[in-house]
Amino acid sequence: MPASTSLDTTQAARWFHALSDETRLEIIERLLGGERCVCELTDLMDAAQSRLSFHLKTLKDADIVTDRREGRWVYYTLNRATLDEIETLLGSLKRTERTAARSITCCG
Repeated sequence: MPASTSLDTTQAARWFHALSDETRLEIIERLLGGERCVCELTDLMDAAQSRLSFHLKTLKDADIVTDRREGRWVYYTLNRATLDEIETLLGSLKRTERTAARSITCCG
């Protein structure tokens, strides 16, 4: 997201919602090492597949993870492009906050 582009609040809200849950953050952490089958995630996280499927869908809807089907198995991976966009957004917000703080004058 270039600095001149206005904030897409709908997309930002989708990202932050997806990142606001401990289980989803743990899924992301597990995917940092590369692609994982949902059955691997189930074992690693000692969680029911239905519970993980809910969280994976939230991450997928936010475009933070992608999936691919191979036979009856579904493999998940991080969408690095989206993670880069989130990083850019956060950097942009940080820069905007610093600039705004210097230009704001109080009531008098």
